[in-house]
Amino acid sequence: MRHLLAVAAGLALLAVPACSAPAPPRAATAPSPTPTGPVTLPAPTGGRPVGTTVLHLNDTSRPDPWNLDAASRELKVTLWYPADRRDGRHAPYVSPEESALLLKGLRIVGVPSGTLSGTRTNAVKDAAPATGAKLPLVVLSPGFTKPVSTLTSLAEELASHGYVVAGIDHAYESYATTLSGGRIAECLACDSDTDPGFGTGVVRGRAADVSFVLDRLPSAWDGSSVIDRSRIAMAGQSIGGASALATMVEDPRVRAGIDMDGTTYARLPKTGFSRPFLFMGSPEHVPGGRDATWDRDWKLLTGWKRWIVLSGAEHQSFTDAPLLAGVLGVKPTPGVLAAGRSSELTRAYVVAFLDRHLKSKQRPLLDQPSAGHPEAKLCPTACARP
Repeated sequence: MRHLLAVAAGLALLAVPACSAPAPPRAATAPSPTPTGPVTLPAPTGGRPVGTTVLHLNDTSRPDPWNLDAASRELKVTLWYPADRRDGRHAPYVSPEESALLLKGLRIVGVPSGTLSGTRTNAVKDAAPATGAKLPLVVLSPGFTKPVSTLTSLAEELASHGYVVAGIDHAYESYATTLSGGRIAECLACDSDTDPGFGTGVVRGRAADVSFVLDRLPSAWDGSSVIDRSRIAMAGQSIGGASALATMVEDPRVRAGIDMDGTTYARLPKTGFSRPFLFMGSPEHVPGGRDATWDRDWKLLTGWKRWIVLSGAEHQSFTDAPLLAGVLGVKPTPGVLAAGRSSELTRAYVVAFLDRHLKSKQRPLLDQPSAGHPEAKLCPTACARP
C-alpha cells in the first residue's frame, strides 16, 4: 500500500513507504508561486575530483520483462569515478525531456517542465579516470519510478572518496530513462505494480541487471582497468535497496550491501547469510514497526550487520529529492530532517560502511552512538518500538 509522503525538505513525491509498488499517481502538494533558483548539489567531501560518463548496454541473452516488443534488455549505466582533473563541463542532472516526464509522473505542477534539468552537479562530464591504485566498485539502484540521477549526490560523494560507482537505470521502471540514440523509455512497469508478486519479480529482474552489468563493465568502459573486481558492493533506495539484498543472494561477487528504506523481497537461506549488510531507514523501519521484513531478515543475517534508523527521516530522505524541494517551490515540512542534514547523514553512514568493508578501515561511527550524528539510532537496542 502506498501513500503520499512529503520528503525531508517538504518535496511532495509519490514515495513507497517501505517497498516498491506505487498506487496510481495522485496530485502532489501544490508548489508555492515563488520557487527558488537552480539547485547546486552539495559539494563532495572527499579529496578526489569526480568525473562521470554514461554507457548504454544491451543484454541479448534475455527479453525485456516490461517491453514485450523488445527482444533484449537495454540498460543505461551512469559511472562516477575519481577523475584526473577538476576543470571541465559539469554533467547534466537530467535532460529537459527527462525532467518533463519526471514532473508529469510525479504530478508536480506550477513550474517549468525543464526545471530539474537546471540542477547543477559536481562531476565533470567524460573526464578521464585518475590513474593509480585499483578502486572498489559500488553499484547503485534507485527507487521505483525514479531514475538513478536521484542518487547523484551520494554517487559524487563516493567517487570523491575513491570509489567507482555504477548507477543503473532499470529501463521501463522509471518515469524516464534515455536509451541509446536518444530514445526515452517511460514506465511500462507502472501498469503492473498491483499484480501479485510484483516486488519479488522486480528485485529478481534487477539482480539479473546487476549481474549483467558486472559481466560487461570490463569490456564496455575504457576506464575499467581502475576497478578492483574483488571489491564490489551494492546500495539502493526503496526497491533498489531490496534489490541489493536480492543481488547478493544470487551473485557472490557483491561482497557487501546497503538497503536504504526498502521492504525486502528476496528470501535469505534458512541457514543464514554471512556477507556484511546495512539497513538504514526512516522511523517506519524500527524493530516491530510497519515493515516486518527487516525483523525477519535481521535474524538470518549471520555476518557483520547494522540497523540504523534516522529520526525525522522519510522515505525520500536518502535521495536527492529533499535537495530539490526549493526549486519546485515546496516548503519544508515541520519535524522532518532538513535537506542538507539528511544528505549529510546518508553520505556519512554509507561511506563509513563501504570504507569498512571494501577498504578495511575502522569506522567507529558504525559501532556506537555519535554525538555528531544524534539522529542516527543503532537498532535494535537503541530503537523504540512503536
